[in-house]
Amino acid sequence: MENINLVESFSEFKEFKNIDRETLMRILQDVLLTVLEKRYGNADNFEITVNIDKGDLEVWRIREIVEDDQVEDPNRQIAYSEAVKIEPDFEVGEEVSELFDMSKFGRREILAIRQNLANKVLDLEKDEIYRKYKDRVGDIIIGEIYQIWKKEVLLLDDEGIEMILPKQEQIPSDKYQKGETLKAIVLEVKMENNTPLIILSRTSPVFLERLMENEVPEIFDGLITIKNIVRLPGERAKIAVESYDDRIDPVGACVGMKGQRIHSIVRELNNENIDVINFTNNIKLYISRALSPAKIINIELDDIEKKAAVTLKADQLSLAIGKNGQNIKLASRLTGYEIDVYRDADIDDEDVDLQEFSDEIEQWIIDVFKNIGCDTAKSILQQNIDDLIERTDLEEETIKEVIRILKAEFE
Repeated sequence: MENINLVESFSEFKEFKNIDRETLMRILQDVLLTVLEKRYGNADNFEITVNIDKGDLEVWRIREIVEDDQVEDPNRQIAYSEAVKIEPDFEVGEEVSELFDMSKFGRREILAIRQNLANKVLDLEKDEIYRKYKDRVGDIIIGEIYQIWKKEVLLLDDEGIEMILPKQEQIPSDKYQKGETLKAIVLEVKMENNTPLIILSRTSPVFLERLMENEVPEIFDGLITIKNIVRLPGERAKIAVESYDDRIDPVGACVGMKGQRIHSIVRELNNENIDVINFTNNIKLYISRALSPAKIINIELDDIEKKAAVTLKADQLSLAIGKNGQNIKLASRLTGYEIDVYRDADIDDEDVDLQEFSDEIEQWIIDVFKNIGCDTAKSILQQNIDDLIERTDLEEETIKEVIRILKAEFE
């Protein structure tokens, strides 16, 4: 093993791990000093020099010259008779810097050096990945779908770094195919078993916020501020925006000409409906806007309990509640108030409670209508059939049969 070029032997680590040569040299120095310390008990009298350009490595041992019969530590001391063979002018008490013969390393030590180097390079790579992505938490990243499992999807970035999209961070309507690219935000980066774990999300409100920043220059430039975002991923979202420049319409800027800006985001989120509203410190007005498209008659606030009692006409009740209660649920989360909706007391005396039809309409169907705020006969009859289909997810034939039964009551 004359003139072992350890640097060249380990060049595959540099190429594969994309670690610069200077860093590799420093790691190699540390590994060699560790092996020398294990062999001799102490390695502070060794110096390792590296020629980065040539990739050469030399180990020098520094020893003190002593009388021939006074050598107590061969690692730190050299006999005078041996020293003068190196340089005839040497004298007792001086130091000798001698090139260490690396052929003294046995096969086991060489294997240990290689293994230690591999481990240190791997640890360095993990640290680099962790630091890189720790700084990118909250940023959008595009990855290639590499593997699809029941509880998570594995993606690779353009450097082949693995990222995980857990089931709970996936939009329910998402469909994945290996090899396709996918957008998500970096939700969290942590170390597990000394390995960086990069967790992505497509359901986080931050993901929608970043999409808005990318699509709406006024948000990116700070002319429009997003005050709050709430989502039911894949179903519906509400965004409250504010502009500090009276010349800018924040809602219009976010929606774009003919809805172009918001539509591109809707497509990315698998047709998630997005309501953009103007933020205001007037809580009643804020709640009214949050319940859009329903038209409000009156709002009574309990600021201590953070509750709002909202009165609407019967035909607006289902709009305020929304499909499966989505609209009122998001409005409550957006405003921070628990919202209860009530029909206007001035209602048609001839109206009939839906529960009165339980002998003709199955109870589960009645419950579906109640869930969207339609708890009387006329509150259903005043609605468009297509709207009822969308809000209840009931079959068209079922809704038509319910309408026939209800109409019969008033004929």
